[in-house]
Amino acid sequence: MTTEAPAAGTITMYSTTWCGYCQRLKTMLDREGIGYTEVNIEEHPEAAAYVEEVNGGNQTVPTVVFPDGSAATNPSLKDVKQRLGA
Repeated sequence: MTTEAPAAGTITMYSTTWCGYCQRLKTMLDREGIGYTEVNIEEHPEAAAYVEEVNGGNQTVPTVVFPDGSAATNPSLKDVKQRLGA
């Protein structure tokens, strides 16, 4: 498990299996052909710690990390596309 920035044109999405916002974002990313790596924070304690770090101590998902290393919490598809330059 790594918290390194994802490859150009892709994102890393930290999520849980029960998160409706995560499911919705994944569906939209799939529809738009945007590549992502999903990391379940319930299965990876170090990922949960990273999510807490970028969200003021909260395990808020989806937390998305972009190729430039920046992160966003529950971004819209429009936000993801803009930050990827798509």
